[in-house]
Amino acid sequence: MGERYPKKGYRSLNARQHQTIALIESLSREQSIVKQLCQLFEVPRSSYHYHLKQRGIVNPDYQRLCQQAVEIHSDSRGSAGARTIAGQLNQQGENIGRYKAASLMKHAGLVSTQLRKHRYKIAKGESKIAPNLLKRQFNVNAKNKVWCGDVTYIWSGTKWLYLAVVMDLYARKIVGWACSDSPNTDLTCAALRMAFESRGWPKGLLFHSDQGCHYSSLQYRQMLWKYQINQSMSRRGNCWDNAVMERFFRSYKTEWMPKNGYQHFDEAKHDVLNYILKHYNTKRGHSYNNYMTPTAAEMAA
Repeated sequence: MGERYPKKGYRSLNARQHQTIALIESLSREQSIVKQLCQLFEVPRSSYHYHLKQRGIVNPDYQRLCQQAVEIHSDSRGSAGARTIAGQLNQQGENIGRYKAASLMKHAGLVSTQLRKHRYKIAKGESKIAPNLLKRQFNVNAKNKVWCGDVTYIWSGTKWLYLAVVMDLYARKIVGWACSDSPNTDLTCAALRMAFESRGWPKGLLFHSDQGCHYSSLQYRQMLWKYQINQSMSRRGNCWDNAVMERFFRSYKTEWMPKNGYQHFDEAKHDVLNYILKHYNTKRGHSYNNYMTPTAAEMAA
């Protein structure tokens, strides 16, 4: 039988280094100090991990990272992938990339439930109510400068629940929302009112939406005029002009909403509010914020 060579990047160890590895292993059971110990005893970390693997031993530090990955995946209701897990682990003080995160997911048996991206048909047509002032300039350098709004519908067992939200583009934070069993202008006005009052009646705002009747109605335009908010609208049939709102609703429906839907209206309403207040704004790392939550990103500014 031919001689077996070590894997690329692996360095053979002498008897003294084998003893050192055993010492490092015993010391690192209590604390995750493998990196420092390997540096102290001049043992390559790759060799340390390789020997543990050959003996069927899982590095305690790796086990800890796996557990953190499981918690992040669980909090996202199974939607978090390697990029999200890596980003949120880095926010927790770790230093890992997406490939190591993918390895953690594989080791823990985690699979993302996120759907693949799909293409949209693009149409043109400026609104007669308001021009497209935003022009897909979604990167904003301060809060309360540009808000976006949209409406979606959710089946709640016996009837549709309609959800209107208002997002501040600066940190992608949801600052206003309203639920109703009717998709009328009162719904979008309630969401805007909540946002405007909770953010301290800001001045110089731009509000962007699609051309839906909720936003083009006289009632809504009068409310914008009262609050001195400038109005912007997407081109007709062009969802990319309001992509951040489309992405928010997609995240909710693929990451959070139960696959079998809701049993009744109150359950759906309660779960929607949980997603906004207890997950999206305060717990879910956003890639735009370098995986900080929207609330944390605003506070860090």
